Amino acid sequence: MKEDFFVTGTDTNVGKTVLSALLVAALDGFYWKPIQTGASEGTDRDAVVGWAEVPRERTLPERYSYDLPVSPHLAAEAVGETIDLEHIRRPQPDSSGGSQMDLNGPLIVEGAGGVMVPINWTESMLDLILQLRLPVVVASRTAIGTINHTTLTVNALRDAGAKVKGVVMIGRENRDNERSIEQFADVSIIGRIPFLETINRNSLLQVFQAHFDKQAFR
Repeated sequence: MKEDFFVTGTDTNVGKTVLSALLVAALDGFYWKPIQTGASEGTDRDAVVGWAEVPRERTLPERYSYDLPVSPHLAAEAVGETIDLEHIRRPQPDSSGGSQMDLNGPLIVEGAGGVMVPINWTESMLDLILQLRLPVVVASRTAIGTINHTTLTVNALRDAGAKVKGVVMIGRENRDNERSIEQFADVSIIGRIPFLETINRNSLLQVFQAHFDKQAFR
């Protein structure tokens, strides 16, 4: 059984959902985004179903979903709710040997925003990562600013005790930034996603075959 992964990013709109769709397609996995904001503009679950071309049954419903495109703690507050980490648990086999969901492949969990995004007034996405205890794949831009953002993200994860699997660079290739991230964040670049004119299952699988370290995902 391949291991599960948590996909986080150095920022919002960095490409976490594209990376998640790629991993679902390439690893024959399942997808789950426990906390979704901006649902009025479409959900990341819908995007993964379309891009990875998988049945909706291979995705788990969000535990918390809000229409406002803002930080989770503010989106929840706007409708009089509070996000409770105790209500976000990975599906586990039941006592009879069955399962709440037949997860016969790795689970790809996507976070909301970056690791320090608040999910309530005392906890952040980092607390969710630690609770789920999954190895983390960091989605990072290739553009200017990425050395600082990626190093801060990796250091925050490591300092908290999370296992960082590696970084996936998204955008126009920049080998200088990649070398710098590997040096200063002491982390491996395990994949690259170039600009894609069309995002579909075939294009994602081609990128995985050509630009990813397969050993990192076994």
